[in-house]
Amino acid sequence: MFVNNTITYEFPLNERIRVFIRLEQLFKQFFLLSLGESVAEKRAAITVILDLMTLFKRNDLKSELLKELDRQASNLNKIANSKGVDRDRLQEIQAQLTKTNEKLYAITGKIGGPILESHLFQSIAQRSSIPGGTYSFDLPEYHYWLEQDESIRIKDLQHWSSSFNDIYAAIEFILDFIRDSRSASKEIAKAGFFQLPLDQSQAFQLIKISLDKSLPYFAEISGGKHRCTIRFMEPSLDDKRPIQTVNDVPFKLTCCLF
Repeated sequence: MFVNNTITYEFPLNERIRVFIRLEQLFKQFFLLSLGESVAEKRAAITVILDLMTLFKRNDLKSELLKELDRQASNLNKIANSKGVDRDRLQEIQAQLTKTNEKLYAITGKIGGPILESHLFQSIAQRSSIPGGTYSFDLPEYHYWLEQDESIRIKDLQHWSSSFNDIYAAIEFILDFIRDSRSASKEIAKAGFFQLPLDQSQAFQLIKISLDKSLPYFAEISGGKHRCTIRFMEPSLDDKRPIQTVNDVPFKLTCCLF
């Protein structure tokens, strides 16, 4: 059994990737929680759907995904004839990209259509801004649904989330491609501090910091497209503000392109 002995911290370098990562985490939470059979897990799954819908309303997600896929396709075409490129692997990625693109273009209407058409969801959304506002005496219809057989609840969740599937697949494809675009380098943060200048001729999308779990620090990353600052902080044991360590910290750094 594979054991992951590292903690990875990610820092997106533009708003588009930031939104994609937030959506990815929400999708993963939803799919995990939807499998849980308890009322609490089903409530949590519904809450995640509401969070997803909020992000969908704030962003033209289909357009942003298509722009990102077009950008990646352009970058792949630029390196297609470069020395050392694995052409079989490149063609495989290009085929995946094309397939993902076609599925996005095939999406019609608003993302989350089944949710927008659901009276139950509209009722939950209206009450969700009130702490504890979705209890049985507030929303008896919701209480009734939560107490239904698991097969009914699963069927409904699958229906409500059906329009998410191709969006989630596109986000996973894009983020996996970016994350795997470069190899990690071994670095040392002197006295817990490391500053990283970014080459403006390279379209960096994401910074990844991997730290051994045995080390009692967490990575705090700030910056933008010109440079990033990494500080390794010691968690407080008495609820006070964490402080930057005075120790040298070994870590792995990946500056992800594409």
